[in-house]
Amino acid sequence: MLFRFEAGSSPALLLLHGTGGDENDLLGLGRLLRPGAALLSPRGEVLENGQPRFFRRLAPGVFDEQDLIRRTYDLADFVEDHRERQGLGRIIAVGYSNGANIAASMLVLRPGVLAGAILFRAMVPLELPHPPQLGGIPVLIIAGRRDEMVSADQPQRLATLLIRGGAEVTLALQDAGHGIGPDDFQLAADWLAKNFGTGSG
Repeated sequence: MLFRFEAGSSPALLLLHGTGGDENDLLGLGRLLRPGAALLSPRGEVLENGQPRFFRRLAPGVFDEQDLIRRTYDLADFVEDHRERQGLGRIIAVGYSNGANIAASMLVLRPGVLAGAILFRAMVPLELPHPPQLGGIPVLIIAGRRDEMVSADQPQRLATLLIRGGAEVTLALQDAGHGIGPDDFQLAADWLAKNFGTGSG
């Protein structure tokens, strides 16, 4: 798996790009959200019309769940491996769109890998027979009221799924579409500082 890594303080940020992005896309955002933090930014290994993604989909908004599950476990193993190699300690996912969806999938399928998550423009990744065991993990979901790619019910459904698993969820609705910008970034930075402080630890 191709990736970028920048050494820094803990908690580290796991940066997960959207469709068509790569391992460089969210580095600037990571530096902005938590200056000095360690950054781990992998590239999705699925290609859709030449555009990298973290898992396959059958149609817009319709995920290939078998592929999603397999690649979620692969990504979780990758994160755990680099946590050990780099001594990263706690890791917070910062995901956008497709990256947010696999981050949400990792939360519910591999609890314990992530210490928290910021999910920009996320959807419910998959339906589960039982609630996940998330033990109070903080999660921020930032949704756009005018998002042309995520149906209006998805952010609340995702929040409900995570809350049922015990997560401490903040759901923020922005007057925005699917793209993200400075208002999203400020909200995420403030949430990070509130939940994880501004220094190393």
